[in-house]
Amino acid sequence: MSYHVPVLYNECLDNLAVKKGATYFDGTLGGAGHSEGILMRGGNLIATDLDKDAIANAKVRLAKPEYEGKFTLVRDNYKNFINILDSLGVDKIDGALLDLGISSHQIDEPERGFSYRFDGRLDMRMSDEQPLSAYDVVNTYSEEKLADILYLYAEERFSRRIARNVVNARKNKPIETTLELAEIVKQSVPMQAQKNGHPAKKTFQAIRIEVNGELSGLDEVIEDIISRLNSGSRLCIITFHSLEDRIVKKAFALHSTDCICDKKLPICICGHKASVKSLGKIKPTKEELENNSRSASATLRIIEKI
Repeated sequence: MSYHVPVLYNECLDNLAVKKGATYFDGTLGGAGHSEGILMRGGNLIATDLDKDAIANAKVRLAKPEYEGKFTLVRDNYKNFINILDSLGVDKIDGALLDLGISSHQIDEPERGFSYRFDGRLDMRMSDEQPLSAYDVVNTYSEEKLADILYLYAEERFSRRIARNVVNARKNKPIETTLELAEIVKQSVPMQAQKNGHPAKKTFQAIRIEVNGELSGLDEVIEDIISRLNSGSRLCIITFHSLEDRIVKKAFALHSTDCICDKKLPICICGHKASVKSLGKIKPTKEELENNSRSASATLRIIEKI
């Protein structure tokens, strides 16, 4: 299996400030790069992923004598964080990491149906146990709903035109493969707008987000993780597009602010108290950008539990 080099690797581990024997949660296991880094620095690990391939790969990668008994892998959605910790009898943790990017393994395997570069059946599910697939979205959603998804989840300027052409194409036969969809999108986007990368990039991003419900519940799980962090522990989140980053930025700001009353009120009546402090954001170095183009859109944000 081919998995990507983890983005902002040292920055994540340095900011988690991993302590020997402490317990850390990696909610987005992926290729287990960040997870192994936690173990290498002496931490104990709880890691989750919906993708059975990721779990299988991690079992092999982490099967080293020095890691024995120091990690637990759970095939589940990180948004079930509270239930996962409770099921393991864990009350508090000493740090958490979410890398919200999609793994290269998922993109590079044609049968997973994530990529507009390889031909495969439209799928895009993080887990094969999920009922909704990209095929369902493309072939059953109304023109209006498709257009809304493309605009809201990818800020696609040509969302209406793409949705209309998708609906017209499926009148003749179902749209079954990634390259079929990519070609419809390509024909929908004016040539002058195709200069900055593949014209289907935003469409595939939007459908993937819809299929996997990537944005829903993100702010809630941030609150859940904060509630289980020990004092002085940190939460690091890597985002890859503006919608995710906006949610994370807003949630971090909320939990690092005391009063959240309307500014027009003369006194505070909400009683809200900050539970964390922001440690800012980090972008990839020039060196990382040169060595790993995937890191170009990455942003790491860090908070520390008060």
